[in-house]
Amino acid sequence: MDLQTYHSPLSFRYASPEMSHLFSPQFKYGLWRKLWVALAKGQKQCGLPINEAQIRELEAHVDLIPFDAVAEIEKKLHHDVMAHIHAYGNQCPSARGIIHLGATSCYVTDNGDLLQMREGLKLIRNQIIQILRQLRDFSLQYAALPTLSYTHFQAAQPTTVGKRACLWLQDLLMDLRDIEHVSESLEFLGVKGATGTQASFLSLFGGDHKKVQALEQYVAKEMGFERVVAVAGQTYTRKQDVRVTSCLANLASSAHKLATDLRLLAHLKEIEEPFSVATQIGSSAMPYKRNPMRCERVCGLARFAISLQDNALYTEATQWLERSLDDSSNRRLYIPEIFLCIDAILSLLRDITAAPVVHPKIIEKHLLEEMPFLITEELLMAATKRGKDRQQVHERLRIHSLEAARRIKEAGLTNDLLERIAADSEIGLSKEEIQSAMDVQRMIGRSVEQVHEFLDQQIASVFS
Repeated sequence: MDLQTYHSPLSFRYASPEMSHLFSPQFKYGLWRKLWVALAKGQKQCGLPINEAQIRELEAHVDLIPFDAVAEIEKKLHHDVMAHIHAYGNQCPSARGIIHLGATSCYVTDNGDLLQMREGLKLIRNQIIQILRQLRDFSLQYAALPTLSYTHFQAAQPTTVGKRACLWLQDLLMDLRDIEHVSESLEFLGVKGATGTQASFLSLFGGDHKKVQALEQYVAKEMGFERVVAVAGQTYTRKQDVRVTSCLANLASSAHKLATDLRLLAHLKEIEEPFSVATQIGSSAMPYKRNPMRCERVCGLARFAISLQDNALYTEATQWLERSLDDSSNRRLYIPEIFLCIDAILSLLRDITAAPVVHPKIIEKHLLEEMPFLITEELLMAATKRGKDRQQVHERLRIHSLEAARRIKEAGLTNDLLERIAADSEIGLSKEEIQSAMDVQRMIGRSVEQVHEFLDQQIASVFS
C-alpha cells in the first residue's frame, strides 16, 4: 500500500477481500472488456464482418489490462472509456476497428455497474443467511430464558432472550427478501446507443430491426441477464440504483438497531458481544473497560450507509432528459462505498452473532428487582375478584409503588413493595397469594411458542 496516498478505510480496513475485489480496477475494467467481447461476438453472429481470430484475440487479453498505458492515454484524451478502448486496441491490433462498434460509453459503464451490483448483492445475501443461521441458533438456545423487556428503555413486562432475538431476525429476514427481489429484477441496459434509440445499431444492420433485437438478447444472455430495460435514454433509469441502495440502507438500519440493542444490553451487563481475544484492549485509559467496540463500529458504518441513500435519490432526480454527466463522478463514489460499507457491517455482525455472551444471573437479578412492580396488575385483578373496589385498590397500589420506587432511587434501599401490599388491609391479599403471583413463567405469555412458530414458519424456509 502507498502510505503517502489516501485510501478509503472501507477498502483497506473494514470490507472483505471478496467485496473489495468486485469494485477493484481489475474486476471493473475486466468487465468492460468482457462486454466488448460479448458485443463483438453478438455482432458477428448477427452478420457483421467480424472473424473468429479477432474474437480470440480480444478474449486472450480480457484480463491483461495495461493500467499504466491506459493512464497515459487518458492524460491526452481526458476520457476513461476511450483510453481503455485505445489500450485494448493496441493489444489487439487485428480487432482494433471492431471494439465498441456502434456503442456509447454507457454500454460498458452502465452494464458494468449492473454486473458489479448483481455480484455484490450475491455476496451480501450469503452473509445475511449466515447471520440468520447464527441468530436462529441463539434464539432456540435462549427461547425460554425469561428476561425483562423494555419500552422507552424503562422496565416493562417479562419476555425471553430468544423472543427478543427474533425481533432482530425478523428485520433481517425482511431485508433478505428485499435484496433477493431487487437482485432478481435488475434489468440490463443492453445495447441502446447514444440516446437510447439504438439508431447506431440499426444503421450497422442496414435497418434490420430483428438483428438489433437479436444482438441485444445475445449480449444480455452472454452476461447472465434475463431482463433488459425496454426503454432508456443514454443510461438505464437511475431508479434501479435507488432500489438497490434503498434495500441496502434498510439493511443498515436493521444492523444499527441490532447493534444498539446489544450496546444497551452490554450496559445492563446482561448480554455482550464476544471479546475476540484475551489481549483485546477496551480503552487506552481505563484498563477494566470492555466497550462494545464492534457494535459501535456497526452503528457508525450504518449511519454512513444510510446517508448514501439520499445520494442515489438526488442522482435519480437530476437526470436532465436523456442523461447528464454529473451523475458519473457521483456514482463512482457512492455505489462502491455503500456495497463496501454494508459488507463491512455484515462481517462485523457475523462475528457478533456467532457467540454473544449471555449472563443469566444478571438477567435474573434485574427481573427479580422489577417483579414486585410487574405483578401489580395481576394483584389488582386478584383483589377485585375478592370483591374489593377496583379503583380503590388501584390507588393503593399506585401509592405503594411510588413510595417503593422513591426508597430505591433516593435512599438506595431494597424494594419493599410486596411487604407494603401484604400489610394493606384495603387490598386484602396474603403474603402467600402475593408470592404466588411471582411466577415469571406465567408472565412471559406466548414468548416461547412465538419463537418456535416464527423459526419454523418463516426462518426455516431460508435454509431449505
